[in-house]
Amino acid sequence: MIKPASELSRRIGHSFTDTSLFELALTHRSCGKKNNERLEFLGDSILNFVIADDLYQRFPKAKEGELSRLRARMVKGVTLSEVARELDLGDYLRLGSGELKSGGYRRDSILADAVEAIIGAIYLDTDMDTARGFILSWFKERLDKLDLNESMKDSKTRLQEFLQSRRLSLPEYELINVEGEAHAQTFYIQCSVDGLKQAAKGVGSSRRQAEQEAAKNALILLQVEKKNG
Repeated sequence: MIKPASELSRRIGHSFTDTSLFELALTHRSCGKKNNERLEFLGDSILNFVIADDLYQRFPKAKEGELSRLRARMVKGVTLSEVARELDLGDYLRLGSGELKSGGYRRDSILADAVEAIIGAIYLDTDMDTARGFILSWFKERLDKLDLNESMKDSKTRLQEFLQSRRLSLPEYELINVEGEAHAQTFYIQCSVDGLKQAAKGVGSSRRQAEQEAAKNALILLQVEKKNG
């Protein structure tokens, strides 16, 4: 059962002057022509600007390419869907019958789009400073964890380069198991690497995500082996 938007409004901490804006932000295109796509477009632009501005102030010595990579990490769909789940956003989405039956309220892309639409709705209902405040509060923990000295390459690339630099064989990724229905699957991957006594494991909502997690864990295990060796 879809929960009322007013409940989510209270959870977020914003009382909309124009409640129809918030209702629209929660309405997926599968419901018809009146949907959140335009708000999503607006929210996406605001989100990118606010995150870019914060990163510019936070990392005064960072180069343009470094700032771009950091911003991409913050505004990518996976991150937005995580924010959506923290807000339990899926419980409040208005979906067409087809999307509802297929579990669209759990789909990363739909959740991510709804977050952007809500940002657009808050901006139109108030102003830029208010929208900025909500964005930075939702992303604060993630922004605080960013480290400019940390490699910006993805884990699979880092693992491959690590092994190649030591003239070791490339890692092998094996799909161990897939759980759940087609629209909400969980993938289990193991990564076998020369120099590791045991395979590193990864879990994710897609095979790619699980492989990245396995590669990340392999790198951690290799560092431990190196330290103990």
